[in-house]
Amino acid sequence: MKQKERRIDRRDFLRTVSAAGLGSILASAEAIAAGPNEPDTSEKTDQKQYPQVPKRRLGKLTWIADSGNKVPLEVPCLALGMMFDAVEQQIVLRKAIQFGVTYWDTAYSYSGGNSELGIGKFLSRDPHVRKELFIVSKASQATTVEDVEKRLQESMKRMQTDYIDLYYGVHQLKSPGQLTDDLKKWAQNAKNRKLIRFFGVSTHENMAQCLTAAARLDWIDAIMVKYNFREMQDPQMHDAIDACYKAGIGLTAMKTQARGQALETEADKKLTDHFIERGFTAGQAKLKVVLDDKRISSVAVGRGNLSELSLNVAVALDKTKLASDDMKVFKQVAQETCTGYCAGCANICGSALPEMPYVGDVMRCLMYYNSYGETETAKELFATIPHKVRNKLLTADYSLAEARCPQRMPIARLMAEAAEKLA
Repeated sequence: MKQKERRIDRRDFLRTVSAAGLGSILASAEAIAAGPNEPDTSEKTDQKQYPQVPKRRLGKLTWIADSGNKVPLEVPCLALGMMFDAVEQQIVLRKAIQFGVTYWDTAYSYSGGNSELGIGKFLSRDPHVRKELFIVSKASQATTVEDVEKRLQESMKRMQTDYIDLYYGVHQLKSPGQLTDDLKKWAQNAKNRKLIRFFGVSTHENMAQCLTAAARLDWIDAIMVKYNFREMQDPQMHDAIDACYKAGIGLTAMKTQARGQALETEADKKLTDHFIERGFTAGQAKLKVVLDDKRISSVAVGRGNLSELSLNVAVALDKTKLASDDMKVFKQVAQETCTGYCAGCANICGSALPEMPYVGDVMRCLMYYNSYGETETAKELFATIPHKVRNKLLTADYSLAEARCPQRMPIARLMAEAAEKLA
């Protein structure tokens, strides 16, 4: 009976989205189309019409409330991943706020800067909304603290804000050696200048090592990490996540869909069929298994799509618990499809290919191209890889790297595929 009631609740939510959401979507679209110099005659939507995404504490972080008291910092368990052109997708930002998705995750490099510029456009129209938002950005491609400072200043200018709530001074941390004393000093200085409230890093590669190292430091407030049902099968990742959680570091998960370099397989279809029977799409189930891990404060999702946003909010609101049989399906699929998924253990590839330390980056580009259909993003990221490395993709000997790869990936074939599609 409980399962039936919970499914009804999920359908009721989607009906609420259809009834309350469609009208406001159209009204908002008309207001946006009218331009900033035209009066906004759209009917103001009562936020109470919309169910609000639950909040969780971000690690052990605290901040000063309007009352002047120090309180635990809570953020929505869903973050709006803004790897899209927010200048053109203003309606997605408005709809996110209506659902209480006020944690916005962007970066200096996202959509060629249009992600941050879109936030600026939004705040220029509704500056009072700034205090409701928890804005996160990243110092993309920064290699020195001077670069980090420049990225921060430009990001604030783009977003028309005089501070950023959480700033990832290392975007794509690959080695604990990047967590330098100079970066620590810069982070504290930026806080003293009230340019940032909290400091952290994001990581896609060598994640267990990076997380474990960060957990030993006293100046990393938060970390964004690639975490999904595949990474959950790795005992080292479990221990590293646990170390950060116990250290009070706020953890935000990304790449929860665990898409790899290959298209959908029979095992993937098995997962889809299983969770449709449970009342979820496969994507919702993949999101839910991460949300069920209470060590994770928030999950960054979204590609600038209103339908996807609504489905993700439905998962965050749903109280159905995944069962042991569900977890077995996740584990089986992870094992059967591992050869099509790069786990980001780039230190292993690096030790086998010291002259080609970018295998993980190429794999990520191919993932965007094949599995997300984001061909331009994939090509833009690929172009940031040094030219001399890209020229060696077809001639390098990958046999040792393939022998050491715990995922048993056909690295040589995938590098050739990347050279053909992304060059």
